[in-house]
Amino acid sequence: MSDDNLFADLIHRLRAGDARAAEELVREYEPAIRLEVHCRLRDSRLRRAFDSMDVCQSVLASFFVRAAAGQYDLEQPDQLRKLLVGMARKKLLFQVRKQRAQCRDVRRLEPIVRDDGGAVAADPSPSRQCEAQDLLHSFRQRLTPEERQLAELRAKGREWPDIAAEIGGTPSGRRKQLTRAVDRVARELGLDETAYD
Repeated sequence: MSDDNLFADLIHRLRAGDARAAEELVREYEPAIRLEVHCRLRDSRLRRAFDSMDVCQSVLASFFVRAAAGQYDLEQPDQLRKLLVGMARKKLLFQVRKQRAQCRDVRRLEPIVRDDGGAVAADPSPSRQCEAQDLLHSFRQRLTPEERQLAELRAKGREWPDIAAEIGGTPSGRRKQLTRAVDRVARELGLDETAYD
């Protein structure tokens, strides 16, 4: 199978909520996300408040939910890497602003010594896999029946013109409907701190 076909298959399986596809994506792209955050997170006081793994988990949670809803049209692995790294930058910026807010400004804290040398497993733990499945289930439950139908059709790889022909409306209108639904539910679940994902 060619690289393009392998990538298309990965995206199709992610849209279907396949846990193995999620593991593959984490193995392949988590290092790039963490590197981006680590390189930009230079303030040691901020590192005490949160680390690259915190931001990475937030990015992956947002991505998995939105991918399962069929929000992203990705054709190349590099597009996915750029998307995830961009999400990481925005989520990191949000966390920095949050930590520097008036009441919790980390610049006022005294430094403490912390051992950051602990090993982190490359594979998601069973509990993280269950959390991801629960999150996806909760996400889908918050969609209206019509929104859920749109998400399911997109998860099956259907294109917007085909979806609009099947259930009515325009391709652009149905795409916007799902985007708004995903944004709404992501806010309700606390997945999106910013409006830029």
